[in-house]
Amino acid sequence: MPQIPQTLHELSVGQLSARSGAAVSALHFYESKGLITSSRTSGNQRRYTRDALRRVAFVRAAQRVGIPLATIRDALAELPDERTPNHEDWARLSEAWRKELDDRITQLHRLRDHLTDCIGCGCLSLETCVLSNPDDINGEKITGSRLMPERKQSTENCS
Repeated sequence: MPQIPQTLHELSVGQLSARSGAAVSALHFYESKGLITSSRTSGNQRRYTRDALRRVAFVRAAQRVGIPLATIRDALAELPDERTPNHEDWARLSEAWRKELDDRITQLHRLRDHLTDCIGCGCLSLETCVLSNPDDINGEKITGSRLMPERKQSTENCS
């Protein structure tokens, strides 16, 4: 059986961009962050294997739901032999990311619900501002409008 030339299995950065919908600059950025890899031709041009299409799709889908690139990179690094993520990988990872996303959604709902309470007031009150001090977490520690480390007063020089 004749072998298919390797060049038919490789994509230039422009071809990968056109097929994936990601800008060339985004592909270069993904590569710099270790999300995709390329080889170089003798003319120093990048060449990507076709599985880079699926990796780029995986990265873009994860980004759309708010997963940070570092988290995506760590997830891809867990795959054996840098293999391309499949449906089962996405299902497993998306389940793991669900809690993080739920927490962010809760934060965004709180922000939305209290946004009009704070805009323009300029108070920055750590006692009452639900944006600067959610659930009054700072009120348990200190009072006042600034978060500064408390200084211990020396009693050695007091008479």
